[in-house]
Parts: sequence; C-alpha cells; structure tokens
Amino acid sequence: MSWLVSLPCTRAEAEALSGEIPELDAMPESPVVVTREIDEDAGRWQLDAYMDDRPGAALLALLQSLVPSASGTKPIVEELVEQDWVTLSQQGLEPVQAGRFFVHTSSYADRVPPGSTPFLIDASQAFGTGGHDTTAGCLAMLDQLKRQGTTPRNIADIGTGTGLLAFAAMALWPRARTIASDIDPASIFVTRDNAGINRVPLGRGGGRLALAVAPGTDHPSIKHRAPYDLVIANILAGPLITLAPDIASVTAPGGHAILAGLIARQMEPVLAAYRAQGFRLVARGGSAEWPCLLLVKRRRYGWRRKERAFHRASPSDASFGSW
Repeated sequence: MSWLVSLPCTRAEAEALSGEIPELDAMPESPVVVTREIDEDAGRWQLDAYMDDRPGAALLALLQSLVPSASGTKPIVEELVEQDWVTLSQQGLEPVQAGRFFVHTSSYADRVPPGSTPFLIDASQAFGTGGHDTTAGCLAMLDQLKRQGTTPRNIADIGTGTGLLAFAAMALWPRARTIASDIDPASIFVTRDNAGINRVPLGRGGGRLALAVAPGTDHPSIKHRAPYDLVIANILAGPLITLAPDIASVTAPGGHAILAGLIARQMEPVLAAYRAQGFRLVARGGSAEWPCLLLVKRRRYGWRRKERAFHRASPSDASFGSW
C-alpha cells in the first residue's frame, strides 16, 4: 500500500524540482517526487509525490510550499493499493530519442528502435533521465560531434547526475578514458548502479568509467587526468560561470566543451565567461528555451608553448603569440 499526492505546478517550478530538494532530503523517509507535463498545448505541469504512509498535514504543507503557484489549490491525496510506486513514478517519463540514442525507463525496455543506442535510466534521486531538454540537447550534440569525425581520447563529465552523458560518450568513443563527477554523493551511487544496468565498465583505464565525488573539477583524479579533449557540463548557469576558469584549466587547447543547464537569456553571460578563458562558440543545439552550447578552446602558438604554428619568423620572436 502507498500514497500519492498531486499538485499542479508551473514548468519553472518543475524544473527547479528536478535536482536536490533539501526540505525532503532531510526527512527520515523522503517521498519520491516526480514532475511531468500533463498537457503540452496548455502548458500544464503536475507534481506527484509517492510515499509509503498516509501524508499528514505537515507533509502536505511542505509539498505545497514547493509549488507556490498551487498555494490556493487543495492537494489531491490518493491511496494506491497493491501498486508499485517506483513504476508509477516513471509512467510520466516518456522515452527520448536524441540522435542515435534512445533513453528509456523499464516500462519501455521492450520498445527499443532497431539501430539505436539504448540506455535504461529509471527515475532516481539524480538529475539526467534524458527527458529534460538540456540532457537531450547534450546527447544530440555528442552525436553531432561523432558524425563530424571528432575523436576525443580523454573525457570528463562534470556534474554527471545519473551518468547518462558519460555513458553516451563512452558508447561513441569506447577507447577513451572517461571520468564522471558530481558534487552530490547520491549521484555517484546512482551512476554506479546505472553503469551496472547498462553494462558500462567501471575503472581507470581506457574504455572504463572512473567516478569521483567533487565540486566542479576540484578532485585529484580529475586534475591528474587532465587535460581533456572533451568536457561535458550539464549543470546550471551560475555554476557554469563560476567554473569557467577551472574548466578552462583542464581542457586541452583545441578541446571541446559542451555546456548546458542554462536558459536562453543566460546564454550570453555564460559565453562571456568562457570567451574570457579562451573558448569560442562553434555550435548551438538544444531547444530555444534550453540551449546546448558547443565550445572549442583556442590554441595558442608561440615560443612559450609546445605547440607552434608553422611560420618563417624566428622562434625567439616573442611578438608571435596571437590566438
């Protein structure tokens, strides 16, 4: 026996609840919260919270505080008899086709399109089931990089969530060394579980996924393995801007960075932070509201660098050092 509490919400509220929810995480038995779009044309979204015991007034008030737009709406409380709340929480998660990738929950395990690269990612405490525009945009951008002939040998997924983007990169470049990190230890546990489900080998060598709990790039393993040919960071605009110098420091000259988690109006501030670190924008994907940015780190040439452009000037010509 389990219980379901449903409340209407806005898309913005739903997006805000896609990550950690400290108010619920602090509870001894936290309910499972899922947000979903129930009417695309009308833009109607809904919060569903699943729990084992009948919710009390305090919990109902807490859930309602998470969606201020529903402050005047009475929560719908339902008793779910002999139902699997995990399966129910995933019913709103439709499969996602992004490039060659097909991301699905257990409910769609028997509907994988022929020729696709599937990943089974069930609902969890971590962000990144593929259903959000930012994650789907990153998957499509990875697929585009592969089709363009890019061959990274050293990859970092910063803020990995469920591990999905790291898994996708490894499927495209199976010989690359790949590391996935997240500031939330729960995400790393989820990633480890998902790696087992999707037969992604864990370890430190090529073709294996290393894991690290870290704020941004601040971890000995991340720094030791640098520089990276490809850095993926699907987080939020604020952390992306803050991490710009750190991400630049671990990205190889000529290496790519895929940035997502920002909304359209935040694109220019994010780009400004990365341009200041020597990156340039080479492609924009994702959706109109949730852009996915592909950047490349410019190469520097000159006598102070190991890499030098072909020119006729003397190596001692210190004036030769343009981007």
